[in-house]
Amino acid sequence: MAKVMIVDDSPTEVHVLQTMLTKNGHEVVVVTTGEESVDRAKIEMPDLILMDVVMPGMNGFQATRQISKDPETSSIPVIIVTTKDQETDKVWAMRQGAKDYLVKPVQEKALIEHVNMVLSA
Repeated sequence: MAKVMIVDDSPTEVHVLQTMLTKNGHEVVVVTTGEESVDRAKIEMPDLILMDVVMPGMNGFQATRQISKDPETSSIPVIIVTTKDQETDKVWAMRQGAKDYLVKPVQEKALIEHVNMVLSA
C-alpha cells in the first residue's frame, strides 16, 4: 500500500495510529517533532503524512506549511490529526497546506477512509 509518516510526540497516539495503518497494509515511518518531520519528509518521501498539531518546538501547522511550500515535498499530502476541534483550527490547517483534518480520538474506519481518499485524490 502506501508509506505513511506519523508525526506525533505521544507514544500512545503513535502506537494507535501505527497499529491501524499497518493492519491495513501501510508502511509506517514515525517521527516525534515538527522539525524532524520537515527533514525526514525529504529523505523518506512518504505517500502521506499524518501530522499532530500540539508538539514542543515547531507545531504541526508550522511543519505542514514548510512541507507544503517546499518544492521537494509539496506533492506529499498532509492530514492533520489533532485534539483541536475548532472550525478555526481546521480552516487554518487548510491554509497551511493540509489536505484533510481529523479530530482525535480517530476511529480506524474513519482514518482508513480519509487516508484512502487523500491518497487517491
